[in-house]
Amino acid sequence: MESVVVTQMLPEHIPGAVALQRLCFPEPFPEEFLWKAHHLESHLHQFPEGQFVAVNDGAIIGSASSLIVSEDVWAAHMPWATTVGGPFFENFNSHGTTLYGADISVHPEYRQAGIGRSLYEARFKLVEDLSLTRYGTACRIPGFIEYYEETGGSPTDYVLLVNDGIRFDRTLSPLLRYGLTLGGVIEEYMEDAESGNAAAVLEWTP
Repeated sequence: MESVVVTQMLPEHIPGAVALQRLCFPEPFPEEFLWKAHHLESHLHQFPEGQFVAVNDGAIIGSASSLIVSEDVWAAHMPWATTVGGPFFENFNSHGTTLYGADISVHPEYRQAGIGRSLYEARFKLVEDLSLTRYGTACRIPGFIEYYEETGGSPTDYVLLVNDGIRFDRTLSPLLRYGLTLGGVIEEYMEDAESGNAAAVLEWTP
C-alpha cells in the first residue's frame, strides 16, 4: 500500500494507537492487557526509538511497541509481565542485548497488505542500528484453541505443526514467514484463552 508510512510513534499518534487495541485484540482477550494512553506515553518517554506506527492518510492502522531487555531476561523466557516489567516496561535496559517485541497491532481491514512485515522490518533495522544481538518476542498462538478442541493436543504440539507448515496460525505463521525462528514455547505466558495461555518464542538475528 503506497500511501502507508511506517514511522516512529509521536505523542499525537497515541489516541489512534489506543483505539486500535480492541479492534486488534477482541474478546476474549483480556481488557487489562490493552494499552492505555499513559502506558504509551511512558514507552515514548524512555525508549522513543522502539515505538512505531503505520499511518494511512492520517489514520493509525498499525502499531508496534518494543523495549530492550538484558541477556539474562531474554534467556529466562519468563511470562510477559515479568519479561517486560508490566505495561510501563519497567524492565527496559538501555545496556541490554535484545529488542523485545511486546506488542504489534494491525487494523483488521488492513491485514495481509504488508503492514505487519513493514513494522517488523523497522524493528529489524533498529536491531542493526543499535548493534543489538537479536530481536526476540513471544508470540500469541490464537489458533491453538481450535486445535485443542479438535485433538486435545498441547501448545507445543500445535506450535510445531505451525512451524512445519502443517497448520496455519493467523499470528504465528506470518512471523515465521518474516524470517523469525522458533525457539520453544512458554507455558502460562499471559492470560489468553485462545492461546491456552501459551506463547511461541521467536527470534531474529542480523
